[in-house]
Amino acid sequence: MSMKQTIARVSSYSADVFGACSALFELGGMIVIHDPSGCNSTYATHDEPRWYDRDSLFFISGLTEMDAVMGNDNKLVHDIVSAAQDLSPRFIAVLQSPIPYMIGTDLEAVAKLVQKKTEIMTVALPTNSMHSYVKGASMAFAMLAAHMVENPVGKTLPPFTPKRWSCSWQAEYTADGSLVKDMPSAAARQSLGVNILGVTPLDFSFNGSDQSMVQVLRERGFRVVSTWAMGSSLENIAQASLADVNLVVSYAGLEAARILQHRFSIPYVIGVPFGSVMAAQVASDLKEAAAEKMNMISYRNRRVDESGTVIIGESVYSASLAWAIAENGGPAARVFCPLDTETALLVPEDRIGMSEGELEKLLFSYNVIIADPLYHPICPTTARFVPLPHEAFSGRLFRKEIPNLIKNAETFAKNING
Repeated sequence: MSMKQTIARVSSYSADVFGACSALFELGGMIVIHDPSGCNSTYATHDEPRWYDRDSLFFISGLTEMDAVMGNDNKLVHDIVSAAQDLSPRFIAVLQSPIPYMIGTDLEAVAKLVQKKTEIMTVALPTNSMHSYVKGASMAFAMLAAHMVENPVGKTLPPFTPKRWSCSWQAEYTADGSLVKDMPSAAARQSLGVNILGVTPLDFSFNGSDQSMVQVLRERGFRVVSTWAMGSSLENIAQASLADVNLVVSYAGLEAARILQHRFSIPYVIGVPFGSVMAAQVASDLKEAAAEKMNMISYRNRRVDESGTVIIGESVYSASLAWAIAENGGPAARVFCPLDTETALLVPEDRIGMSEGELEKLLFSYNVIIADPLYHPICPTTARFVPLPHEAFSGRLFRKEIPNLIKNAETFAKNING
């Protein structure tokens, strides 16, 4: 890390290991973080509001200094196998923190040994806590898309094996030509099926936003097949191939959408249905994408004005919100995205990947700043600061203040104007 990347006055975003944990939390798998101690409590305390309401199998390996020096990976394998035999998880995911990464732990070999001994699908996700939660969640969702989604009835498709993680699993229910069970009724098939990809509390908190997105789509005649991964079971996700189109609501869900398109020719639409105007746009795009078999960005015509308004945050969320605010009579804001993303998801006036120092200098030319409260220390005193807490940035500090903008985008836009 260079000096310009150091953080002195603001927070840092949740790490990739926690992004993967958040994506897999509700799916019945066993998540093992290879780490000396502490990662599970940090994740549970600050980044996982569901921890208090439901069970999930999260473990820390308890890596000791001697194990690290001597390379005693057999202990890790033994402990995972023992726990798996007692708990019978649906799958096993092995992650790592910086120390195992720096000493070169071979997670791929560990995963293969565990899978051989348990006959349970085991995947090694190459986290290292040196990237943001977006990358970790993206890896986890992509793994689900590649290995957990069944083929639709009547189609035999070749296996798909991406190279971003290690997983040798080729079970009969994944990608070898098997069939999806429990087909929807004829009446249900008349409506378009949609998967919502990229939903975690790190971006959408635990305030009902996930349920509101499902409700918005159902009210407009869509059938929600699965939500990745809040409110859906592994069985729901396994039947994702029954969808006609995917809705990507965060950058973390985009790689999974691309894999599902590669495997099943399902197109995708990118955007978050903030408020009625944006919801109508998303619904229209979903229908067009399904009919034309083309990918679309719902905020593709987003404009930027000279009002001096900026939103700091995740790219898809922030760009969708900027579009919704402008369409509801508010300023046409720029987006500053400090996280992983792609330039195609933003407009030329936006900025990606700024350091704290660069961001502080840029903000001096803005009049209205919409961001997590922990960005306030680097904002100019002359600017109007509009707090929009982001769970992945400030954790539980402002959790009760995070709005459900799927339902309340119009009110939020009015506050920006006021």
